[in-house]
Amino acid sequence: MNLQERDKKHLWHPLTQHQLHPDHLAIVKAKDALLFDEKGNTYIDGIASWYTCMYGHANDYIITKLHEQMKQLDHVVFAGFTHEPAIKLSEVLIEILPANQQKIFFSDNGSTSVDVAIKMALQYHFNRDKTRSKIIALEDGFHGDTFGAMSVSSLSVYNGPFEEFFIDVDRIPVPTKENFENVKQRLIELLETDNVAAFIYEPMVQGAAAMKMYDASLFDELLQIAKSKNALCIADEVMTGFGKTRKYFASEYLSIQPDIMCLAKSLTGGMAPMAITTCSQDVYNAFLSDDLGKGFFHGHTYSANPIACTAALAGIELLQSEVYQNHIARITQSHSDFDARIKNHPKVARTRQLGVIYALDLNVEMERYGDLRYKLFNFFMENGVCLRPLGNTIYILAPFVIKDVELQKVYEVILAALDTL
Repeated sequence: MNLQERDKKHLWHPLTQHQLHPDHLAIVKAKDALLFDEKGNTYIDGIASWYTCMYGHANDYIITKLHEQMKQLDHVVFAGFTHEPAIKLSEVLIEILPANQQKIFFSDNGSTSVDVAIKMALQYHFNRDKTRSKIIALEDGFHGDTFGAMSVSSLSVYNGPFEEFFIDVDRIPVPTKENFENVKQRLIELLETDNVAAFIYEPMVQGAAAMKMYDASLFDELLQIAKSKNALCIADEVMTGFGKTRKYFASEYLSIQPDIMCLAKSLTGGMAPMAITTCSQDVYNAFLSDDLGKGFFHGHTYSANPIACTAALAGIELLQSEVYQNHIARITQSHSDFDARIKNHPKVARTRQLGVIYALDLNVEMERYGDLRYKLFNFFMENGVCLRPLGNTIYILAPFVIKDVELQKVYEVILAALDTL
């Protein structure tokens, strides 16, 4: 019995209706930008396995660093103890974060980093005797699958059965030049209640909302309004962080710095699950007290795992290197060249790009998980390219190490897919 058949006996996969889609491709090896299945087929990983393996699968440099760390310290509880990898990571990370970020808090994944951020924001006001219970979020935003993260997300296909249990959230549209005055007025009205603890957003790019991108200057004005009413600004950089937008963090495109940031995915280069929530000194200070109850009582068993911290350190070192910055510039230019070829295609409604993130909307109606979406996915895989359309949007977010010939194949397979529509 092969791996695919053995899989069906006990495993329950994410984001899957198993009655309709019982088969899952067994991957036995990955290297750089390539995946290899149990039948010997090769696929170009055009999405870096959900934006995690940006330095390439099985990166030799990161593996070497991990091997050294494994022989020294595997794990120790982080409550009451500390260690060199966590301390060094905090020092390195603070150097590349927006200047107001001063403290880092460890958790396990992107969703939990958002839950931590929400709890920080709510308790920040509580500790200052100014209880606020409402969060403002963007329409079509996605922040994760745990309850706090679901509450501030708005993709109902994920959230439907749970919405009556959510925390108090109001949503505003993503600002555009056309709707900006209305969006601004709506935000002002929500903030006038003095009950808003925080405004959470994905800076510059809404990932699960089909890589929707927006104007930095418009968003800066919204952030300024939120801060003027003492609402904390939470930047969810789980997807955008660590070089994908050509800056270390998408928040660098904005003039207004966030009070809290959420980091995960490519933080560890795909080597280990880990997330970080960072905050300003002002946020941290609100938890300092002789009153034990004003401390932040949130913790994960594997917080600050030394092996995961080591992977993050190695990844940041690569990100800052000339070699990887050249990779990012090369892919950015390649996407731009491809855009010139495809943007006027009759099956393409619109295109957009920020750094190595490229997306195109098809000029056809498609459900997010409908038959046509699966037809496209299967076409890509049959032609050796792993891409996962989001509704009628095809996007590319490949590892920084993808070769030019591999990138050209991704483009050609997308063009060929358009001819099947």
